[in-house]
Order: sequence, then C-alpha cells, then structure tokens
Amino acid sequence: MAGVEDVIPDVGSNVELDPNVRKVLPHNSTIISSYTYGTAAWTRAARITILLEDGSEKSYFLKCASEDQGKAMIEGEFASISEIAKYTPSLTPIPHAHGQFEDASIPTYFFLMEFLNIETGAPEPATISKQLADLHARSVSPTGKFGYHMITCHGPHPQDTRWEESWAVFFARLLRQFHDREVNTNGPSKDGRYETEMDKLITSAIPEILGPLQANGRTLKPALVHGDLWEENCGKDLETGQPKIFDAAVFYGHNEYDLGMWRRELIRFGRPHIRQYLRHMPPSEPKEQWDDRSRLYCIKFEIAHSIGWPASCESQREIIMREMRHLNNKYIAMEQNRPCLLARQA
Repeated sequence: MAGVEDVIPDVGSNVELDPNVRKVLPHNSTIISSYTYGTAAWTRAARITILLEDGSEKSYFLKCASEDQGKAMIEGEFASISEIAKYTPSLTPIPHAHGQFEDASIPTYFFLMEFLNIETGAPEPATISKQLADLHARSVSPTGKFGYHMITCHGPHPQDTRWEESWAVFFARLLRQFHDREVNTNGPSKDGRYETEMDKLITSAIPEILGPLQANGRTLKPALVHGDLWEENCGKDLETGQPKIFDAAVFYGHNEYDLGMWRRELIRFGRPHIRQYLRHMPPSEPKEQWDDRSRLYCIKFEIAHSIGWPASCESQREIIMREMRHLNNKYIAMEQNRPCLLARQA
C-alpha cells in the first residue's frame, strides 16, 4: 500500500501502474513503459506508453494527487480540460479518463490525458490570443449565468463557482474567498490596512467598476475562461507547432478576466498578447473602464500567488495594496460625489 509519493516516485523512476489506471487504458493494449515525468508543486506525474491492438504506439500523461484537496484538483482539472475541448478541441490535450487509485494508503486520484511533446512558455502572441478569443466567443454558459457546475481549483485552491446572475457579485465573492484564504495562510497585516482596503474594494469599488457591464441596458455574455493562463500552463506542441493550454481552472465569467493574469509583471505574456487578443475581442462596454477592470482582475492573481508561495507575501501585498488604493481612491470618490452631483442637477 502506498501514497502518491510512492506510487509516482522521483523523476525518472519507473512507475508500477495502479489497477484502476490499467482499467481505463484501451482494451487489449500492452504497457511498454511507465515512468515519472516532469515536476509540479502539488501533484505527481508520469508518462505511459502502450502498444495498441493494431500494433501502433500511444502515450498518455498521468497526473495524480491525494486526499480531499487532490480529489478537488484532479476532478476540477479533468472537467476543465473537457469543457475547453468542447469548444476548441485543438487547443488542449485530449482528456481520456479520471478516477481513484485502488491500491493506495491514502485516497489518491488520477487524471489521464493525451501525451504531447510540449515546449512550455508563452506562445507567439497572434496565434494564442486568437485561439483564446475563439474559446471565449464560442463558449456558452449552460445556465446563462456566471459560474460552473462544480468546484475547480486555481492551483491547489478551490474556487467558489456557484452560479450567479451578476458578474460583479460573482467576482466580489471569489475575490473575498481568496483574500480570506491569503490572510489565513500568511497572517493578518500589522496595521489592518490590507484588510481595510480589501473591504472597501469589495463593498464600494467593485460595484462601480463591474456593475456598469450589466447596467443601462448592457448585457454581458458569460464566457468560458481558462482561469490560470500563464507560461507554465501552456506551450507549443513540438509536432504541430500549435499552442496548447492545460492546468485550467475554468468557470463561465467575463472574458477579460483571463487577461488579468497577463498584466502581472512576472508573467511572460504581456502587452503584445493583449493587443492581439483585443483585435479579436474588443473591450466590453464601457470601454473607458477596460484598464481598471484589468487592474482589478489582476489583483486576484496576485493574491493567488501570495497564497501559493508564502515567502513572497511581503512583496505581493505591496503590489496588491498599490492596486487596491488606486482603484479605491478613484471609485470611492466617484461614489461619494454622485449624490452631490445629482442634487445640483435637480
């Protein structure tokens, strides 16, 4: 009996496949090799090569994680990749199966998908930006609302994806969840200003920034977003030269949300990718708030980084505070001045 660290040992080691993994491989296939492949912060992975009944070879990528957190991650990623493949099947590896190990000392879960030789990194701007725009344009929320039918995970962190008609309400709830998780992980700020600025952002600024998307007769189409698109979660298929995306954390949201990650200073995606994307999907109305929405969405990704890498907490909070203050100073002042303006007009 073994846990995930023993079932999928150090990189380069041979892997004895769990019986439940063997069961989902093609019928009458023969395993040629199975060995650990690559590294990840919260999971273990392996490459499996089999001989099919017709004499051809096929390879799969196996990802594994343990316990309740691992279950949410594996099930969420399988659902995410499957959802993306519904709309843009050439953009992601083909998902094959997911399940639970039969022989493990702790509950251990797996996700099996097509193996591709991928060179990770930010793909050429014109191609990946158009394909992401295609995903956003083609996808259709099954409820017409924002959210998803199950929990998906941004890294190892579950996201509150409950259905919601208002994008402003959905995003505020998601941001609150990640902020509270970050404070729980790294501790409260010494002076309380970090928490106070977040409270102001959620209660006062977000309605001013995101509310107009669905006000004054405007409608906002929920689009399937990848949810964690940066250079480590995408790359180029070395056989076809085409971009591939993976490690997704999908939900149906505002399409501009995905571009929030690209705004981060540490990310190799950047302005050329954003410019190319906007050629295919122009900013939502009101267009003059596009940059502020982008700044707001980026805050969520900065918070997620601080949760995942606590050593970066101090520098990350400086960035988050700077962005929150910018938005709060601008929009809370607007909110406070509005009654006075209305009174003068009357």
